[in-house]
Amino acid sequence: MFDYLVVGAGLFGAVFAHEAIKRGKTVLVIDKRNHVAGNVYTENVGGINVHKYGAHIFHTSNKVVWDYVQQFAEFNRYTNSPVARYKDELYNLPFNMNTFSQMWNVKTPAEAKAKIEEQRAEAVAALNGREPANLEEQALSLVGRDIYEKLIKGYTEKQWGRKCNELPAFIIKRLPVRFVYDNNYFNDKYQGIPVGGYTQIVEKMLEGAEVRLGVDFFKERESLVASAKKVVFTGMIDEFYGYKFGELEYRTLRFETEDLLQENYQGNAVVNYTDAEIPYTRIIEHKHFEFGCQSGVATGHTVVTREYPATWKHGDEPYYPMNDEKNNALFAKYKALAESETNVIFGGRLGMYKYFDMHHVIAEALACAKKEVW
Repeated sequence: MFDYLVVGAGLFGAVFAHEAIKRGKTVLVIDKRNHVAGNVYTENVGGINVHKYGAHIFHTSNKVVWDYVQQFAEFNRYTNSPVARYKDELYNLPFNMNTFSQMWNVKTPAEAKAKIEEQRAEAVAALNGREPANLEEQALSLVGRDIYEKLIKGYTEKQWGRKCNELPAFIIKRLPVRFVYDNNYFNDKYQGIPVGGYTQIVEKMLEGAEVRLGVDFFKERESLVASAKKVVFTGMIDEFYGYKFGELEYRTLRFETEDLLQENYQGNAVVNYTDAEIPYTRIIEHKHFEFGCQSGVATGHTVVTREYPATWKHGDEPYYPMNDEKNNALFAKYKALAESETNVIFGGRLGMYKYFDMHHVIAEALACAKKEVW
């Protein structure tokens, strides 16, 4: 009998398994996919590490988490600086002085602030003293019409599959606006991409565990649960409970990946497509995560991936929990069930029904492991 059955070989499961193994525990890790590392899985394609399930850029201000991942890989100095394309116009992200200069030909922070305040004032006046009733009104009251129309509206509607005036205002509590010429998307102290990709990190974390791939927990649930003293479950919490209270909603992604016989397709790792007419939200050119066109070593090809958001249905991979009021209320019922369990631990985005970045997942897994009586 194993001490722990870990369902899901993604980051949460791998970190927990690593901590358990360090303490002399026996661990069985299963995953229904045919590889470890979950959504952070990277696959080498002709010398290019391809992020198979979308761009994953590691960033954190938590030194404990940063030091933790350094055990498993060397990280490069990659800084996330996406570009937004609206029709035939290009803008730097996040919203900063480069963005405002491109949009309005302003040169100084004072000029940019005046332009934003002028447009915000129009939106606030239109509210006539009431609070924003939807995402559109909220965004207009924060940054004005130009930024909203060109950089928020189309992208957000594609991402959520609903019109901005049908989405709740609380989705956008604030929109960071920076009056400096700095395209660094994240404010975190530590940032980078592991040299050689993410898969190696999870493989190292899982050393010492028994790993079985292509295993569906729900098809072999009885025998698997009987094989361990405790279960760490990182799948969908509503599925674990047989959708007892109803189904939680998720967003999913569809990926179209091409291997192109050219050296450099778009000149940047991430380009967002913010107009509604383009069906995908962004194109990722994977080689730029590891400076593939700056290293002096010509690869002769490049790999690009288009991301298409979609409404989740059974059989799809659930990527993003829909954390609106309705779904959060439903999750609260499942959470109450989960808290009554003595031999099951729920973790990760799906088990905790919460959007997590990678550093959050690692911190949660470490905190969860720390609570265990080893």
